[in-house]
Amino acid sequence: MNIIYLHGFQSSALSIKGQQIKAFCQQHTDFQVYLPDLNMPPQQVLAHVSDMIAGLDQVVLIGSSLGGFYATQLVAKHGVPAVLINPAMRPWQLFHDLFGSEQMPYVVSAEWTLDDSHLDQLQQMALPFVQDADKILVLLQQGDEVLDYREAQRYYSNASHQSMIITEVNGKHAMDNFADKIPMALQFLSDCIK
Repeated sequence: MNIIYLHGFQSSALSIKGQQIKAFCQQHTDFQVYLPDLNMPPQQVLAHVSDMIAGLDQVVLIGSSLGGFYATQLVAKHGVPAVLINPAMRPWQLFHDLFGSEQMPYVVSAEWTLDDSHLDQLQQMALPFVQDADKILVLLQQGDEVLDYREAQRYYSNASHQSMIITEVNGKHAMDNFADKIPMALQFLSDCIK
């Protein structure tokens, strides 16, 4: 199995959860873990990860926050399974609210500056309902201080497009106890590609 981990906004290929997955897989499995740097415009992210998916067999995704948003779009496009960690639901609105017109364009990294055209890209790529919902496991924490977990709960629990959702009380956006969930996440993903 080839696992592509999609990090969140203002994170990197060195993200804590990505490193935890990589370390776990090196110790306990023969799964390969890929940690691409997603600090680039949204359309480039989808194109880059789509190219990775096309070049690998038995691909699965794990996405956190903005990476969870991207993973949802990629599941619909490629039919690969995914685990989402506190996924962003309307990142264009979140970034607009966080940075407003005063801080936009917002410098994310040396290579990428977020601007209004990127917010438009995010909004245009959003799906009205989750596709291949049965291939998605959503991990949520009610204590998420960045995102309202109820938005994801509603979106992924639509009666005709329902994903598996595990919602914990408390917690926070970073999901500090994610390492404990790695075996369960990998089992879900393995079952989906059998």
